[in-house]
Amino acid sequence: MDRRTVLGLGAAALTAMAAKAEPMKADGSLATDPTESIALWPGTPPGGEGVTLTTRIIERSTDTAVINDRYVDSVGVPLLTVFRPEKPDGSAVLLAPGGGYVRIVMDKEGIETARRLNASGVTVFMLRYRLPAEGWKNGADVPLQDVQRAIRLIRSKAAAYSLDPARVGVLGFSAGGHVAASLATRFAETVYAPVDAADGLDARPAFAGMMYPVITMTDTAHSGSRKSLLGANATPDAIAHYSCEQRITAATPPSFICCALDDGTVPPIGNAFAMTQALHAAKIPVELHAFQEGGHGFGIHGAQGKPCSAWPDLFVAWASRGGWFKGVKA
Repeated sequence: MDRRTVLGLGAAALTAMAAKAEPMKADGSLATDPTESIALWPGTPPGGEGVTLTTRIIERSTDTAVINDRYVDSVGVPLLTVFRPEKPDGSAVLLAPGGGYVRIVMDKEGIETARRLNASGVTVFMLRYRLPAEGWKNGADVPLQDVQRAIRLIRSKAAAYSLDPARVGVLGFSAGGHVAASLATRFAETVYAPVDAADGLDARPAFAGMMYPVITMTDTAHSGSRKSLLGANATPDAIAHYSCEQRITAATPPSFICCALDDGTVPPIGNAFAMTQALHAAKIPVELHAFQEGGHGFGIHGAQGKPCSAWPDLFVAWASRGGWFKGVKA
């Protein structure tokens, strides 16, 4: 399969997978949702003593006859939702949707992306991570605790899912991009006590993808994400500690970064561009795609009819060139 075939696969796959909106069940699920999930923690998550949350799933689509657009919050039980491809190629993506650290977008950044990657042979584990301002102790580290635990769990189950542990990466959107970038730069940091044998495994992702990401906690931060993560009065030390562009090391994995220059929510210059510049300065392989238009949160559905709709094909082609995806050849 040549590169032109790869770059045409996204549109073809999306056409084939185009789904009409569905009525949401009482528990927030849809009939077409995958039913396979993995709880991240065997008991109470770190810092969860005394925390009681009932997960909510909210439909916010203004045209439910056309598309579903759900989000989840009040996350008391973080988990992975498994999307299995028809023809797995041994690779996996840990997928972190965005939502400003106050919610997690399920459909437009999660499920749509997972199904697109499935079409290229990638097994996807969509992460429902805890939100930092929902009562957890050390709330600012809660997303990193969950994403570290998630990639270790995936690797611990590699044989069961026919995965190559060396080809497991992360892809995040918006605040989920900060989750992905935090994993890429802070994978070796101890932020929770080990709970089982899985926690002895490496948390470094083989590659990292960041879509219109929140990266910095400095003055060019997305203010909502920073407030949710660090509170209203973050100290200079906390701002530096959680600014991913300041945490890059020689071990940070190769990265793919994508944004739109007309993003009025997360400033691309201070976030996507800052991360790209810092990675390049550290001699970490990085590919940046900055589209003229697309705004923020375009995902797949919102990119239709715009040049930024090419991003899934570009990501798959990049990961194929890197040797992580092998279902198609770039």
